[in-house]
Amino acid sequence: MPATTDAAQALLREQQRGLDRLEQALPQRKGRFARLWSATWPKVAAVALALFIWQCVVWTGWKSEVILPGPGPVFETLFEEFGTLMEAAWRTLQRAFVGFGISIVLGTVIGAAVARIPVLRAAVGSMITGLQTMPSIAWFPAAVVLFQLSESAILFVVVLGATPSIANGLLAGVDTIPPIMLRTGRVLGAQGFATLRYVILPASLPSFVAGLKQGWAFAWRSLLAGELLVLIPGAFSLGQQLQFSQEFSRYEFMYATMIVILVIGVIIDSLFFGTSERWIRKRYGFVDEATTK
Repeated sequence: MPATTDAAQALLREQQRGLDRLEQALPQRKGRFARLWSATWPKVAAVALALFIWQCVVWTGWKSEVILPGPGPVFETLFEEFGTLMEAAWRTLQRAFVGFGISIVLGTVIGAAVARIPVLRAAVGSMITGLQTMPSIAWFPAAVVLFQLSESAILFVVVLGATPSIANGLLAGVDTIPPIMLRTGRVLGAQGFATLRYVILPASLPSFVAGLKQGWAFAWRSLLAGELLVLIPGAFSLGQQLQFSQEFSRYEFMYATMIVILVIGVIIDSLFFGTSERWIRKRYGFVDEATTK
């Protein structure tokens, strides 16, 4: 009996040593600050490299520094006109959120209807893709004719630019749902709206979020193009500032406005879509928690 006990203890010690070696071999989870720094430093390095290349182009004398100023004068103007640019950015973001919100509702309804009704799929499925590939700027002459120089003209083009991408994202997600999942949902009692709510939308979420991201990109581009073309008196926006700075040769202010537009796009992508995509990858088991550093 003692011999058996000694053998069992030896076996347990050997197993523990094996577990210790395995734990040492696996990557150790970093602390919160280390993870934050790992995610931040590549972006900081990319920005520094872009600014260095910009300054090198200025040093070459390719264009006069009046037309192509360096990062120094541009960022000086950015800080001096920060309040003005934030006021313009807020007006532009208000338009973007309203137009994108309408696009989400329309795109989801259209995508779900086309995905579930074969007649609609045959009738307008390819038309949605055609609308998605159509340049947003092509809609502005019609928008001005229909709505004059107004907020509605800009909103019209933003919605037309974003809605097809959102609908196509949902369609792509529905097309990749395994048929057995739909049959299982019906067996469990999911019918009509319940099928959409509990089966179709959760299963197609990764593609749907990709469609939302693409829809936001189209909406943002359409909005800035609209603000450049449709100048509404008293409507202080980023597109309007770009147009006026180009007309009045305020080139430092023009480049500062472009930087604000770029930063807004990066922030929205990181905060909303980047966070959503990370959550989806984790929720759907696309991230190996054991090896995540």
